[in-house]
Amino acid sequence: MVGIEKDDRVVCRTPTPGKKGITRIPSWKFDCIKLAILACLQETQIPFAELTDTVRKCLSSEELNNMGSLGWHVATVKLELEVRGEIRRLPQKGKQIIEIVE
Repeated sequence: MVGIEKDDRVVCRTPTPGKKGITRIPSWKFDCIKLAILACLQETQIPFAELTDTVRKCLSSEELNNMGSLGWHVATVKLELEVRGEIRRLPQKGKQIIEIVE
């Protein structure tokens, strides 16, 4: 994980129509958070407001120490997973609830 090449990055996009731009994050960060999000969503739907705390419980102390802003990375990876069709937002008003696409 630590010591990965600097250029080993994943492009993250947003599913929001009209919003352009991409963010590149280290692939080890993307992979850690992606696996944690998908593992958390295997059992249940999760409100977006609780996602960062839920993901935190799935990461090792070394990963957390090297992650930087966990909330920012979780939001960035979540958006890319939506673009890829791996997770989705439930169509409802109020709290954003996400679930895995099966």
